[in-house]
Amino acid sequence: MSKILSANKISMIYKTGEGDFYALKDASLSIKKGTLVILRGRSGSGKTTLLNILSTLDVPSLGSVVFENMEISKMSEKNRERFRRKEIGYVFQAVALLPMMSAYENVEFALRLSGYKGNRKERVEEVLHKVGLSKRMYHMPYEMSGGEQQRVAIARAIASKPKILFADEPTAELDSKTSLKVIKIFKDLIEQEEITVVMTTHDAGLFGIGDVCYEMEDGQIVKADDPV
Repeated sequence: MSKILSANKISMIYKTGEGDFYALKDASLSIKKGTLVILRGRSGSGKTTLLNILSTLDVPSLGSVVFENMEISKMSEKNRERFRRKEIGYVFQAVALLPMMSAYENVEFALRLSGYKGNRKERVEEVLHKVGLSKRMYHMPYEMSGGEQQRVAIARAIASKPKILFADEPTAELDSKTSLKVIKIFKDLIEQEEITVVMTTHDAGLFGIGDVCYEMEDGQIVKADDPV
């Protein structure tokens, strides 16, 4: 199983009146293709900061991030934006669906923004089917449960066929049963879409469901399960 993404001693440093504050310090990890990777830790542990750097939403103060032998942490903002549009999907903690668009329209709009060249109608229907929403695709967000809205967000994130999906606390607002359904969707997508998933969580009930789990505390990776 080949490596898709790696981070080498990345730090995120903020200047304060009391000196430098390390939101992230010397974090290193390696992510293999086709795996579900968990970044776990309490609120403020640095996991979202790490996720944002890995996905090029933020640039580290120190260190490097490499995606398929390409150093993405040194790219210009324009190139990072182009890279995200082509290679990355992102599921935010706040689902952030467009409220006046149906599930179908939310996903189709994302495809148009990404410049998807295939048949958009077929792809929208395909990904909504994969997340179990074939019968709900023309419903509005306010007509859906929190779990259904999250599944629309996942469909939207993977519609353009990214190589890697980042999910920030995707189950934070869901009950345990619905959370496990979301994790099953991730695992199915890894197999069906040949995608890699990196997600953050503070839910202890989900710590054992990943192929690899990195535990974070005070901006540092303090423990890593054996890689697959």
